[in-house]
Amino acid sequence: MKTCIELCLTVCLAWTLYAAGPSAAARPATAAHAQGTASSESSSLDYTFFKSRVEPIFLKKRPGMARCYVCHEEANHALHLVKLSPGNTSWSEEESRRNFDTVSQLVNTDDPLKSKLLLHPLAPEAGGDAFHSGGRQFKSKDDPDWKTLADWARGQKAN
Repeated sequence: MKTCIELCLTVCLAWTLYAAGPSAAARPATAAHAQGTASSESSSLDYTFFKSRVEPIFLKKRPGMARCYVCHEEANHALHLVKLSPGNTSWSEEESRRNFDTVSQLVNTDDPLKSKLLLHPLAPEAGGDAFHSGGRQFKSKDDPDWKTLADWARGQKAN
């Protein structure tokens, strides 16, 4: 019998292969486009808020779930977080900046509440995506961590 983490990793791999589509030929153009738009999208997002309030959510152990980081460290999909250096429990300034650039690409600045960052891990019953290989990290929009992500996506600044 597979452990929860083994099962999660198996499903993550399957979803990654499915999401990649039949041809990876278009991937460089897509990645280049995403890189080109990241600076304009991230300009309305607050880095300090991200580092102090959003990044910790990715490392937080949620009851019955794996940490977001477990499936998203250097993953081969849209949310790929920088791998922590051995012995570290948080990211360096440079690593956090890289995470910020990556995660900012998952925010729809024109309609923040429709951001992939918010909808993908949200339960479908609450308006989220039907499939998230890491399970329903947020059962509702009332979850304090979901609200924190939403505040950041809406452009809230750090105090």
